[in-house]
Amino acid sequence: MNPHDILLRPVLSEKAVNIIGAGKYSFFVHPHANRSQVKTAVERVFNVDVTKINMQNVRSKEKRLGKYVGRTPKRKKAIVTLAEGQRIQQLEGLT
Repeated sequence: MNPHDILLRPVLSEKAVNIIGAGKYSFFVHPHANRSQVKTAVERVFNVDVTKINMQNVRSKEKRLGKYVGRTPKRKKAIVTLAEGQRIQQLEGLT
């Protein structure tokens, strides 16, 4: 799989932005991606060294608009810890 197919987009929630200062970055990843694929993708795309990866399956939520009920898609999230002193420059302006 192409590294750009594995990393879908960064997570921009308040909690995810707060942990950027600790060298941890959150990404929504492909639902079938595993830890080694995510590590390789982050290292190739951003030219950094990854030390740890935590993966989470995010459940879908029920949303309704009047009488119509639907669900948001389920997603997979990866929290990537970088080596000491390394940063992802593209995401640094968020803090």
